[in-house]
Amino acid sequence: MSDKGYWERHARNYDASLRWVLGRPLPRMLHLASEAVRGREKMLEVAAGTGIVTAAIARTSRSIIATDYAAAMVESLKRRIQEAELENVTCEQADIYALPYPEGEFDAVVAANVLHLVPNLAEAFHAIRKVAAPGAILVAPTFCHDQTKSSWLVSRLLALTGFPGHRRFTAQSLRDAFEQAGVRITQFELLPGLIPVAFVVGNFMSPPQT
Repeated sequence: MSDKGYWERHARNYDASLRWVLGRPLPRMLHLASEAVRGREKMLEVAAGTGIVTAAIARTSRSIIATDYAAAMVESLKRRIQEAELENVTCEQADIYALPYPEGEFDAVVAANVLHLVPNLAEAFHAIRKVAAPGAILVAPTFCHDQTKSSWLVSRLLALTGFPGHRRFTAQSLRDAFEQAGVRITQFELLPGLIPVAFVVGNFMSPPQT
């Protein structure tokens, strides 16, 4: 991923800004994510940020490796996990494009609110698919910046602040992106908010091509 400097600088304010945007859909998103991974044995979270989602999904799954590529984010993530006394979470720094884990290692991958940020979406899907075991699920709640007129406007205002978004999804264009990546959607719910969030769960329909 690029734009790393932005996330290093904004790690301290990340929770406040995310809760401002996600104030309405956040409780429902966390509940859906927790239920989607319930009972999963070995899970990977990419772009975990400061661990808002991590702390929720850790309570319903067995083991999680939570990653982010910004060192400042990982430090905040570690603090949240320690304060929550969650012993089933390992926090590591890792790039979504170059995940340092064996192929087929995880029975669930969580990628919350990151797909609109990656410069190369196809490469990110491919990297996630490589570490996903046969039958694994991908849980990917994703901001839909172009879903409504108000979210369209908010997204353009965010861009003026230097926010490093690389695409603006609607619910339909996000569905199309999953289909193009070979991911069969098994659960989809659009959560209304300042910027709506599409809660998506899917399965990869074919093994990755190396």
